[in-house]
Amino acid sequence: MFNVLIDTSVWLDLAENQRQTPLVEILQALVDDDKIALLVPQLVLEEFRANRERVAARSVKSLSSHFNLVKEAVRNASNDAKKDQVLEYLSDLDHSIPIKGAATKSALDRIEKLLCAGTLLKTSDAAKLKAAERALSRKAPCHHENKNSIADAMLVETYFEAVQSGKPRERFAFVTHNKSDFSLVGGNQKEPHVDLAAGFSKIKSLYFITLADLIRKIDGIYLEPDVLKAMGYEFEPRGLSEMVAAMDELTEQVWYNRHMNLRWDVKSGKIKVVTRDEWVKAGSNNQTHIIDSVFDGAKASAADTMKRLGRAKCGPWDDFEWGMINGKLSAIRWMLGDEWDMLDT
Repeated sequence: MFNVLIDTSVWLDLAENQRQTPLVEILQALVDDDKIALLVPQLVLEEFRANRERVAARSVKSLSSHFNLVKEAVRNASNDAKKDQVLEYLSDLDHSIPIKGAATKSALDRIEKLLCAGTLLKTSDAAKLKAAERALSRKAPCHHENKNSIADAMLVETYFEAVQSGKPRERFAFVTHNKSDFSLVGGNQKEPHVDLAAGFSKIKSLYFITLADLIRKIDGIYLEPDVLKAMGYEFEPRGLSEMVAAMDELTEQVWYNRHMNLRWDVKSGKIKVVTRDEWVKAGSNNQTHIIDSVFDGAKASAADTMKRLGRAKCGPWDDFEWGMINGKLSAIRWMLGDEWDMLDT
């Protein structure tokens, strides 16, 4: 059996995103089958209750705004014989919004029932003290400037206390969607931040950023396609803006690494820094010579890249990490229309 602590962010996302809501049923089944026991910090229960009405209201408002935008776009489209049919269909869907809002409320009710049935964990004075120490020393999850993450720090310290007080063969898991605070920076986000890594392991204490990964670890049969389809579960696709932002960051990382290799070649004498006239006389060969003004501009750009991305996202990386970065960039560019292995920077 796994003792599982699920962050508030996960619970709220489950209720708000109806394509993810079926996972609530799977969690209930895992509890009923004695495969997991829910650990519920008092903080999580309080945060959930404080936010549930906001989530319910936002769910209805978001759907209404979406339908209005779509209907306006259809009205402004060129005349089409099917336009009236489309508008009629959208109006029918618009009328179903209260029903969808009720579905969100139902999911919130089921989640709160699960939380109340779990093992309640109060935040100890020791956990509060350790959380304060994290905040003072700027350690994850309190490593961001101008952000108060003391509640997250108390949450993870409460989890660590539960792990330490567990029996020898008990297993634990921590699940969060808050990757920016808890996950490794500039690397595999499925791994915990280096400041938190000591509290996790491959056997006793596991770290997850999706419920699906946790469920798959415990018993993959719950995620069989037929089971998920019967529940109406769908994986949420990435938005275009999120993919473009990731592509831009990966492009900068690839460029920065290549620039640092160039610097090494200059330092080792493989490439000479010369004037433009000398570069032309040498045959304009970028494999053996680089123009001094171009090199100075590249160094300035590298300093700017380091400042914006942060040292953790600028390497150096081992061969596996470097392969992952190039592979991610190639995959995203392929999805956006480029050919495979397009890695120009």
